[in-house]
Amino acid sequence: MVKIIVINNYGQFCHLIHRAVRDLNQEVEIMKNTSSIEEILAKEPDGLILSGGPTLERAGNCSLYVKELDLPILGICLGHQVMAKACGGKVRTGVAGGYASVEIEIIEQDEILKGIGPKISVWASHADEVSVLPPDFIKLARSHVSEIEAMKHRIKPLYGVQWHPEVSHTKRGNDLLRNFFEVCQSY
Repeated sequence: MVKIIVINNYGQFCHLIHRAVRDLNQEVEIMKNTSSIEEILAKEPDGLILSGGPTLERAGNCSLYVKELDLPILGICLGHQVMAKACGGKVRTGVAGGYASVEIEIIEQDEILKGIGPKISVWASHADEVSVLPPDFIKLARSHVSEIEAMKHRIKPLYGVQWHPEVSHTKRGNDLLRNFFEVCQSY
């Protein structure tokens, strides 16, 4: 069992992430995105999930968490975008817009996507998307909608996915979460 902190970025799925983690028998707690590094570390988490949310401007201290915490971090949707921007990548308004089912092609079988793919159907919003991969990151997945659907840092345990693994519309979402818990356990 690992302890996961879900950072609330005011997105509609934050509580679904919490429930998905809990339903997979992990210890989980939601914290505000304005929490300090010290407040997060006081909880002694094994990993962090940056939830989705409406805008980068409302992402609180998430960039700071990505840069300063020595923990595995999974960025989901906005969390993926915050991670990219914090590490030197770029984010733009998406061409496709709102929520829809998207077929993802996994191009790099990594620890976070092991056993998943080579293609999966996911639920994602592309209102905003990562347009330029940050230095030291590897692209893990793409789609006809976005060239960077998933990424990971070459060395640090930092992962980002554009889609929502916590919703029932996403195939193999629980497998992605379990893979993240394994990363947290072995880190």
